[in-house]
Amino acid sequence: MVKEYDVIVVGGGHAGCEATAAAANMGSRVLLITMNMATIAQMSCNPAMGGVAKGQIVREIDAMGGYSGIITDRTAIQFRMLNRSKGPAMWSPRAQSDRWLFAQEWRLMLEQTKNVEFWQDMVTGLVSENGKVSGVKTNLGVTFKSKAVILTNGTFLNGLIHIGEKNFGGGRAAESKATGITEDLVSLGFEAGRMKTGTPPRVDGRSLDYSVMEEQKGDENPSKFSYRDTTSPLKEQKSCFITYTNETVHDILREGFDRSPMFSGAIEGTGPRYCPSIEDKIERFSERDRHQLFIEPEGWNTVEIYVNGFSTSLPLDVQEKAIKQVKGFENAKIFRPGYAIEYDYFPPTQLKHTLETKIIEGLYFAGQINGTTGYEEAACQGMMAGINAHLRVKEKEALILKRDEAYIGVLIDDLITKGTKEPYRMFTSRAEYRILLRQDNADSRLTPLSYKIGLASDEQLKRVEEKNGSIKQLLQKLDNISITPEETNTYLAENKTANIRQKVKASSVITRPQVTLKSISNVIPSIREALEPNTTEIIEQAEIRIKYQGYIDREKDMAEKMTRLEEVKLSDKIDYFSFQSLSSEAREKLNNIRPSTLGQASRISGVSPSDISVLMIHLGR
Repeated sequence: MVKEYDVIVVGGGHAGCEATAAAANMGSRVLLITMNMATIAQMSCNPAMGGVAKGQIVREIDAMGGYSGIITDRTAIQFRMLNRSKGPAMWSPRAQSDRWLFAQEWRLMLEQTKNVEFWQDMVTGLVSENGKVSGVKTNLGVTFKSKAVILTNGTFLNGLIHIGEKNFGGGRAAESKATGITEDLVSLGFEAGRMKTGTPPRVDGRSLDYSVMEEQKGDENPSKFSYRDTTSPLKEQKSCFITYTNETVHDILREGFDRSPMFSGAIEGTGPRYCPSIEDKIERFSERDRHQLFIEPEGWNTVEIYVNGFSTSLPLDVQEKAIKQVKGFENAKIFRPGYAIEYDYFPPTQLKHTLETKIIEGLYFAGQINGTTGYEEAACQGMMAGINAHLRVKEKEALILKRDEAYIGVLIDDLITKGTKEPYRMFTSRAEYRILLRQDNADSRLTPLSYKIGLASDEQLKRVEEKNGSIKQLLQKLDNISITPEETNTYLAENKTANIRQKVKASSVITRPQVTLKSISNVIPSIREALEPNTTEIIEQAEIRIKYQGYIDREKDMAEKMTRLEEVKLSDKIDYFSFQSLSSEAREKLNNIRPSTLGQASRISGVSPSDISVLMIHLGR
């Protein structure tokens, strides 16, 4: 049984789904191979999408023509915009999802996507010829040929699950591990490593006492992720709840430390710094007498509850005893225990910016195989790998997003330039151009780029053009409105900001942090008239432009200066060890990572400004 495809995607998680959709929608014939078709797009850990910086990534995926935003909107049970009290660069959308509907909706979307075929099997190795990938081999003895292969194996590569002193092979609870791929890649010259992640116990919501917990409702006027008109904001939402651990819980957990795989040395892989297990938290932050737990429903109709913040690999009896000491959990019944999982990954410095490997042409890595953690980080890598695999197959120029264009660009550049020795998670602090990379303008930033390569639709581009036109028109109207002290000063005094002494442009007053377009429109009829035809989205965008234009211009200027370095190409054949003026660390790291541009070289840890000057002199600059 031999078939040939343009692109083969291995793994049906978030990265694999977006890779499949992107390549297929651009016109490639795609085969998605997964070990279990019933678990395509499974939410392995928390039933939520988005969050700080992650929400921006989901919106960027949607702006590019990916499916994650649409799927999240269609299966959401709660929506919140985080960090509203901070500036717009920090606003981050997050949605609780119905776990089962999410997976079902993804599978249906892929089944309805032209050019997609499926095969349920375990891939055990690659087929390559003369340094180029040409297909994959499966456990059933089937060989599929292709021009490009994308590996999105998640936690399945030689996965090992730990619960206390027990450990067993598995890629996820009740699912087999994947074998063969790591060994095959290592034999081809790839470097492999081990990482660890974990998940909390799931409990029966009927056994909890919510009356003693803090209720956390969704936004009063919820938004949504997708810019497209195919989804709508939630009209009904489910609440989450907040409770806390206590000293009794901590003492019980400590009693199990001698049987903990984390402390006994049974776990060798590095765990996520920013999502530690509960035992790690009480060990590292011993001065704290409590830790916050978020009680998250897994769907509209199920009673299963996700205990966010209680990730653990302690023995089952310790988990059960400790969790019953949490307020509201006195009668809690556990559906399944928390566990840790170790898995293989491949240091991402072995990749190009396209996510194609440097060793084997046509082979791409996306998701946790690159050392990342999180659905959103995986999904965006999958999309970019799918895009670039298609472009390579069709012999077209690759698409590489820059750091000032998208959080996706920041993530990929961080991975291949700096590498990672612990599970990588995206934060707003990782991006130096945060005010440019807001969640509200991802469509304006990315849809035109995606449209050019044939992924974003005509409807998406038309919507962006209409939106930008409306924003520009509203800004022009506001710029032409003048306001007087007589009609404005009472409002300004009520909002504790200085009076004006003469007629001024309305936009100059709107720049003040105490003034909002919505509130001032209630007292200035001309502003109210300017706003009336526009949607909340247009008004919000216009207000951000007025208030933050100085910061926006400054970041654009910084990005343009850095672009000059990005335009200076570095040959992949440079012998950096021959540059005696470079520091020894710079020679070693430049030779290992082999940056494609001077800008990328400048971001490598250990490469100093003086090292960059040496390279510029060598290049005749």
